[in-house]
Amino acid sequence: MSSRPELKVDDEHGFIRYFKSLPAVGEETVRVFDRGDWYTAHGEDANFIARTVYKTTSVVRQLGRNDASGLASVTMTVTVFRQFLREALFKLGKRIEIFANTGARMNWKVVKQASPGNLQDVEDELGGQFDSAPMILAVKISAKASEARSVGVCFADASVRELGVSEFLDNDLYSNFEALLIQLGVKECLVQLDKAEKEKDAELAKIRHIIDNCGVAIAERPAGDFGTRDIEQDLARLLKDERSATMLPQTDLKLAMGSAAALIKYLSVLQDPSNFGQYQLYQHDLSQFMKLDAAALKALNLMPGPRDGSKNMSVFGLLNHCKTPLGSRLLSQWLKQPLMSKEEIEKRQQLVEAFVTDTELRQTMQEEHLKSIPDLYRLSKRFQRNKANLEDVVRAYQVVIRLPGFLGTLEGVMDEIYKDPLDEAYTNQLRGLSDSLGKLAEMVETTVDLEALDNHEFIIKPEFDDSLRIVRRKLDKLRSDMEREFRNAADDLSQEENKKIFLENHKVHGWCMRLTRTEAGCIRNNSRYQECSTQKNGVYFTTKTLQSYRREFDQLSQTYNRTQSSLVNEVVSVAASYCPVLEQLAGVLAHLDVIVSFAHCSVHAPTSYVRPKIHSRGQGSTILKEARHPCMEMQDDIQFITNDVEMKRGESSFLIITGPNMGGKSTYIRQIGVVALMAQVGCFVPCSEAELTIFDSILARVAVRQHTMDLAWRGPSQSIS
Repeated sequence: MSSRPELKVDDEHGFIRYFKSLPAVGEETVRVFDRGDWYTAHGEDANFIARTVYKTTSVVRQLGRNDASGLASVTMTVTVFRQFLREALFKLGKRIEIFANTGARMNWKVVKQASPGNLQDVEDELGGQFDSAPMILAVKISAKASEARSVGVCFADASVRELGVSEFLDNDLYSNFEALLIQLGVKECLVQLDKAEKEKDAELAKIRHIIDNCGVAIAERPAGDFGTRDIEQDLARLLKDERSATMLPQTDLKLAMGSAAALIKYLSVLQDPSNFGQYQLYQHDLSQFMKLDAAALKALNLMPGPRDGSKNMSVFGLLNHCKTPLGSRLLSQWLKQPLMSKEEIEKRQQLVEAFVTDTELRQTMQEEHLKSIPDLYRLSKRFQRNKANLEDVVRAYQVVIRLPGFLGTLEGVMDEIYKDPLDEAYTNQLRGLSDSLGKLAEMVETTVDLEALDNHEFIIKPEFDDSLRIVRRKLDKLRSDMEREFRNAADDLSQEENKKIFLENHKVHGWCMRLTRTEAGCIRNNSRYQECSTQKNGVYFTTKTLQSYRREFDQLSQTYNRTQSSLVNEVVSVAASYCPVLEQLAGVLAHLDVIVSFAHCSVHAPTSYVRPKIHSRGQGSTILKEARHPCMEMQDDIQFITNDVEMKRGESSFLIITGPNMGGKSTYIRQIGVVALMAQVGCFVPCSEAELTIFDSILARVAVRQHTMDLAWRGPSQSIS
């Protein structure tokens, strides 16, 4: 871990007074102060960060005196702060407030806020890499002893401009609500803070218990936030077709609309005018997907746990050979939303089979095409929030020019069995999207200096403007001068150019030279050369001549950037208009990535997976030959003993599994649940032969003395105990 910054604060006593005057917040909120290129935290937050990140309270320092009038403080480098951010948001479910001094002395203000379900403000600090979508949900209930329990929810991934709603009846255990939390992979849940009615308080306590049991962060909001008085007006501003806001069937869901009001307010969606007219509203149907409860999620090891030593210890880790962040997030969603439609399951299976059968097709997609795709949803969000720059335009362009490669590979499939499914799922859509994005590619090629990308420069072509052309000519001459100085240094030091000695544009030192660490001794005690820094990849150094060229180059580069700024804004604005198409493309490529990942796992398992035969709901039996637990068989030093399973409709209502402790009973039970789930997400399964009916739910209770798992279908469920 890098060394901690020294605790130096202007006007210590003034800051202590300011900090102690801040309104109290719950222990779930951590306040951090941005001090330029380092961060501080104070009071209990300092102690929390010391324990969480540094694992010792010895790093805590005092501002002011070492008594009650002082203030416990801790400092963090940017790297440590980002590490803390990931830990706090993804593992500990904390909310973060980041303060910055906005000008005058002690003029601190909250400039960024983040919570497990709302990462928009800190996406850059987190690097934009999330295994699953940061889904946030608001819930409102109507429950009286004499009435059925009604639940209304609204949910969103804040990085995608969609609001989902659902309203349904539930039992006294709120099992439908629990299944919904699992299906959506919710990270944070807004609940009503209501002390008015004892009956409602009891029901809200149940809701809170379920949310907590699912590992979801809870945010309590005032009852007034769930009011529906202004919701139709708010939706009219947000939705793409404002006339439809009052005509949508979803707006009749009064509880869901109350949840929507709370969520819109919490995410501050209406405070960003770029959101107006951009959102879609859709209704989530619980019955579309298999129901899972929190116990089943744990029993099946569906998602990685904090103590997993190997990625293969969870089903997600095992199946995640996706090459894009888009694919990884979609895989996480699919595993929590196993399909209930035989037709949709078989569509996915057919696509997986195409990539299993055609090794070249699978490997080309993974190694040549998919691995070069950035996170298009995050990229699109940068354009929508007016944070994009010319580099983002180029990143979008680089995706567009790779689409012909995808198309060429897919069009090369000759097997008629798979060509039509691949065309329907990918080829036809990619061809249409490629055509739609053709003008974007033309604009970039016309306006952006693509040759300058080799030097990590993102600039407009000088031909666009006379003043740009003049500055560019001077820059090119300076670059030539720097190359000459570099060659002179290489000759003087007897080092081979671009093998032992390099000319590079360093992000801190600017244009300078680098020697490999083994060769760096040749500049020691040589007054002509000045060392800049020593890093893993070598020693950076310069000369007085090169420094002079670099300073002039930097000044001219700034002039170039100022001159081209209006052109850049225009190019970025045009590129932003393609966001809807880029998001459609993201959906197609994410789907492709997951299907190819399924095929990869099916082929590279210790024994290849097979395509299971799927029976319609309410029909057929479940018969597995030589079934294996997919995670268990991947562990080191494990020789898995295969098991047969036979559950015939009308004959086998349940199985009783007996045996000694550590005899494999729970593994046998769990593997059946995992195989059933894998089959219903469309993946091949670890068996030599398999046929399964479609199950409505997997419900698990795994204890020390008793293990049960219900595979429920329409009619009597099947149980393994």
